[in-house]
Amino acid sequence: MIKVTIKLSSQTGVEQFKMIGHADSGPYGQDIVCAAASVLAINTINSVEQVAGVKPETKMDEENGGLLSASFPVIQNRDRLLQMQAILKSFVIGMQDISQNYSQFIKINIQD
Repeated sequence: MIKVTIKLSSQTGVEQFKMIGHADSGPYGQDIVCAAASVLAINTINSVEQVAGVKPETKMDEENGGLLSASFPVIQNRDRLLQMQAILKSFVIGMQDISQNYSQFIKINIQD
């Protein structure tokens, strides 16, 4: 099972997410839940970098349980902050949708 933890800040919005585990919803290369969650997370990180111009701190470990985490810095520039948070809100919506449709393979924990 993939476990997703999303940490929120009351002042800025999403400040961190962490994904750990494997969905095991199908054979390797055909696991649509893993593919959906992975693409969404990686696209989110890439979009934050390329659209908002913000470099998150990331960690990956595919071998020891499947791990991807990203921490997003506090941004003083309001436009960049709004861009970054819009992308991150889209990530949260996407993960919630995947979790609702494939709850036996992925769980989300949102921490305020």
